[in-house]
Amino acid sequence: MRRIHKVHVLVAAVAAALCVPASGVSSAADDSPITKVGKGEGSLNLIAWEGYTQPQWVKPFTKATGCKVRAKYGGTSDEMVTLMRTGQYDAVSASGDASLRLILGKDVRPIDPKLIPDYKNFIQALKSPSHNTVRGVHYGISLQWGPNTLLYNTKKVKPAPNSWSILYSSKYKGKITVPDNPIQIADAALYLSKSKPSLGITDPYELTDTQFKAAVDLLKKQHSLVKKYWASAGDEIDLFKNGGAVVGASWPYQTNTLQAAKAPVKDLIPKEGATGWADTWMISSKAKHPNCAVKWIKWVSTPTVQAQQAIYFGETPANTKACKVMNKLSKGSCAQYHANASTAYFRSIKFWKTPQKDCGNGKSNCMDYAKWQSAWTDIKS
Repeated sequence: MRRIHKVHVLVAAVAAALCVPASGVSSAADDSPITKVGKGEGSLNLIAWEGYTQPQWVKPFTKATGCKVRAKYGGTSDEMVTLMRTGQYDAVSASGDASLRLILGKDVRPIDPKLIPDYKNFIQALKSPSHNTVRGVHYGISLQWGPNTLLYNTKKVKPAPNSWSILYSSKYKGKITVPDNPIQIADAALYLSKSKPSLGITDPYELTDTQFKAAVDLLKKQHSLVKKYWASAGDEIDLFKNGGAVVGASWPYQTNTLQAAKAPVKDLIPKEGATGWADTWMISSKAKHPNCAVKWIKWVSTPTVQAQQAIYFGETPANTKACKVMNKLSKGSCAQYHANASTAYFRSIKFWKTPQKDCGNGKSNCMDYAKWQSAWTDIKS
């Protein structure tokens, strides 16, 4: 904004609900698989991360298909899940901490990857990832992926940081900003996994009571240091522009936008590593414009659009054919955004996923997402 993790209890629950007949695209509420696409309905309502529906690829899409795009930006995965359940939106660019919730809630429809010509060109890890594919059934098509980064003002923050510890230090009290998102607890857990190895944290999304409490306590101490918990990328951009913040947890999108505006900022992945996102376009089971939704997914999966979005947002495309286009649009951008990186780099990122009670070791003593949400409210109070 997301390494692909094994899904445990939730996958079993979803799989139990998969006995549905195949069908074509229907405008009625329907959670059966999409296996064909017809004429576009002329309109498309999307929920997207900020920077995912830019004019340079939306306008050509509308011209080519007749589908007029209306997009609403979501600030968090929680917001996106809530909005999708209203039935007012056709598709969503869901991250890993939202996609399985949408599948379990039957809020999205399966889609046959054969409808997406460029699917065959995706990196292997994103053809059937566990955050959108359950027992071979695809509930969406992967889009882009990338790390959560540490953003800082190069004139105000010296020496340049190399650790997430700067976000928990009083040195920049009142000038720190972090996302307003329960999944932020994972960032604290990742930091603690390196700074306090005695806690035994191996997965920042699978936390026992003791591990969870340590992460929450760290974030409670951070609270007095935070200028603002940002709800959208635009919020953080404004904070760095007006001097309200000089360091924060961020996405590459904010860095690109601020640097384009000549703001003195840089970002990095600190020595402890990073969490991240792997996004999926998913079609609502209540979509009123499902044909346009399929056409949109086909469009944004092509090498050119994948390259445009990757450069604009500062992330990595799923389509391996995008690398060559990226370098034509911006020299060196393929390597800059790791589009030609090894699988090892992909797996080094702790991608967002929905926390479950199942700890992945045969025990069920981890904190589920409801506890994360409750703790986040308490952290900010």
